[in-house]
Amino acid sequence: MDDLEKYIDKRKKSSPEFAENFEAGYNDFKIGLILKKARVEAGLTQEDIAKKLRTKKSAISRIENHADDIKLSTLKRFARAVGKEISLQVI
Repeated sequence: MDDLEKYIDKRKKSSPEFAENFEAGYNDFKIGLILKKARVEAGLTQEDIAKKLRTKKSAISRIENHADDIKLSTLKRFARAVGKEISLQVI
């Protein structure tokens, strides 16, 4: 466990509110990273995706960096634009 992981673990143990908010924020962060990775692997720029989704590059940047309130329909469109599909799992 590195220093950052130790710090996060310590904060989670001392603050239930931090723990709850951290998990939600981390999941949103992962969604953005997954989308960005798929875009890069497809060899596309944010501008390319923006054109395919008929939006602005800044909107794609927001999705990739702050995917905290993204609609499922937007996720599906983004995935299709990079040649992927969305798969959801309830656990």
